[in-house]
Amino acid sequence: MDDAAATDCELQGLGVLVTRAAHQAAPLCRLIGAHGGRAIPFPALEITGPRDRAGALRLLAGTFDIMIFISPNAVHRGLPLLPGGRPPAGTRVAAVGRGSARALAAAGVPVALVPGGRYDSEALLALPALARLEGKRVLIVRGEGGRALLGETLAARGAQVRYAEVYRRRCPRADAAPLVARWRQEVALVTATSNAILENLFQLLGGRGAGLLRETPLLVVSPRMRERARALGCRRLLLARRADDKAILEAICDWHAGSRAGTGGTHAGRG
Repeated sequence: MDDAAATDCELQGLGVLVTRAAHQAAPLCRLIGAHGGRAIPFPALEITGPRDRAGALRLLAGTFDIMIFISPNAVHRGLPLLPGGRPPAGTRVAAVGRGSARALAAAGVPVALVPGGRYDSEALLALPALARLEGKRVLIVRGEGGRALLGETLAARGAQVRYAEVYRRRCPRADAAPLVARWRQEVALVTATSNAILENLFQLLGGRGAGLLRETPLLVVSPRMRERARALGCRRLLLARRADDKAILEAICDWHAGSRAGTGGTHAGRG
């Protein structure tokens, strides 16, 4: 769907469950509402400080050739821990995704490396600037327990890789019973933007709610997430082109239009 089509999209009261962390959900909720949908916020992820803040501070005070920010949360949590609130001069800054790049730019931090099109570790690793890294010191700024692919691949290319873990993800406390009770009447589509959110959602919803989730159209933002959702028993899957709010809205609009026309939408990833 192009920009004009997304602008013309009318969701006609479509109930969309938004599962982003509470501090990140509002922009997508506003977009859905602006196009006639009804956003239902149900945060399935909570972001909090790291267990080893002192260790993160020590690493962030070091000298590195390249500093990679994995997510907007890595930017928002990591920059305040840096001496002077920004990477030192001479350090090349990389962002895995568009959201991270925007967060860095908003903080006045120039971004030297960001993938185009896809926004994931694989796309970042495909950049020519990261092909040969013999002797380069690389700091990956991330949450606790992130994916190993990026660091392992950079190390295999000769880099000295360290991790500054500046936040942790946890499952929030939430009473899902009211949501489960009105699910069939209100929830037409579920959005999830990370595997952690998806797994927490199953945990929060309980047995009956998990069954409802499996039979409800679920929008995910990467092929890796789609594989995980299938493994959890979800079959009515949609894949957004990217993880940003605009791409998620486009996928919602496309699916809604396709559902009305009886085609299922061109973004739908059939299980």
